[in-house]
Amino acid sequence: MKMSKALMALLCLMIGLFNYSTKAQQQNIASATTQSTAATAAKSSSTLLWKIEGNGIQPSYLYGTFHLLPQKDFLLKENVKKAFKAADQIVMELDMDDPNMQAEMMQSMMMKDGQTLDKLLSEENYKALDKQVTAKLGSSLQMMNNWKPFFIGSMLIIQYIEGPPASFEQTFTQMAMEQKKEILGLETVGEQMAIFDIIPYQEQIEDVKEMLDDNFNIDKIFQDMINMYKAENVEGLYQYVADYMDTELEKEELLNKRNRNWIPRIGEMAKEKSTFFGVGAGHLGGEQGLLVLLRKAGYTLSPVQ
Repeated sequence: MKMSKALMALLCLMIGLFNYSTKAQQQNIASATTQSTAATAAKSSSTLLWKIEGNGIQPSYLYGTFHLLPQKDFLLKENVKKAFKAADQIVMELDMDDPNMQAEMMQSMMMKDGQTLDKLLSEENYKALDKQVTAKLGSSLQMMNNWKPFFIGSMLIIQYIEGPPASFEQTFTQMAMEQKKEILGLETVGEQMAIFDIIPYQEQIEDVKEMLDDNFNIDKIFQDMINMYKAENVEGLYQYVADYMDTELEKEELLNKRNRNWIPRIGEMAKEKSTFFGVGAGHLGGEQGLLVLLRKAGYTLSPVQ
């Protein structure tokens, strides 16, 4: 099954699940090359930081993040710090200082229509999965019985991070508070979490079971992604995510549709104030990635080295 690797990649490049999962654990809730000219231009400069200008906006910046990674691999470069300081406001995928974010995340992580894991699994399979999850997380599956399986997957992946995890979003939130900058979000918690409703829960359970398989090399997959990120390989990160999606529908809903939705929001938010946009690096590359879509919308993008 290819989707479990896509799950791994998406969870590492999306914000809501990982940032909430970290809090949950602390609280003991225990390959195709892009052909377009624009994409080729984006590829020619390997960088995660881009300056956005023109089309009636204030000069702004777009930065690709990795939502959670080992502290030893975390580095905030000087060019990013300068761009952050130059901006009047900070926009991430979610409004990270929203006091209602945690409550909304709790509500959004529940399966719909009263569905539960023990209803989706036979008694034998439920007991087997409970034993594996408990061994990894130290919490019974019963405590997560009505959670969307994707969320359990995010909790499992965090176990493979060596030492204290680092988060660009949490770092940016702290920096914004210190510099007295407003924080906004490109989408709501509900919008982000809704993407986990397009894949049947049964398929999500199978992906979680595969992640628990001893033959599923999470360590290598995770390290491969971190290496690409540290090399600022925008197209490589995108291809890693896209290549492991089973259907075009998954790619459309999980990546492309969200990217298209963000373009007008980026333009509106940057119209009056210089803005620093920080989003998962997987959203930058590809023919329907933000770098290409912003150029098509009339903006000028320049790599910031």
